[in-house]
Amino acid sequence: MVNVKQVIVIRKDLNMRKGKMVAQGAHASLMAVIAVKHDPSEDLGAEGDWLLLSIDDPLRAWLCGNYKKICVGVMSEAELLAIYSAAKEKGLRCALVQDSGLTEFGGVATYTAAAIGPASDEVIDSITGALALL
Repeated sequence: MVNVKQVIVIRKDLNMRKGKMVAQGAHASLMAVIAVKHDPSEDLGAEGDWLLLSIDDPLRAWLCGNYKKICVGVMSEAELLAIYSAAKEKGLRCALVQDSGLTEFGGVATYTAAAIGPASDEVIDSITGALALL
């Protein structure tokens, strides 16, 4: 079996409170795995929304395994966006979190975190392997 993991990337330059960092990382983790779709042709409110879980081999291995997550940090928005873009270019599951700024960041929408994977350790490490642990 291939070793799989998810890497959560958090911006350290924002000096978020620890609880905020955890929340942003949790948002990223879930967003990378579960997609929320809305059919605008249906006027059903919340009933028109669907949660989609597309299970590929890496996700199956991760869900049936140990849910390995690694948390790393970056020091800028540009670095976060570059990591996210690299993951997208490789066709990996990934998600980018933009906080609305209601509790921090002075009401300014701010990119705070990203999640890459689950995918094989080798593939994810080619993108995030040089980042320092959080």
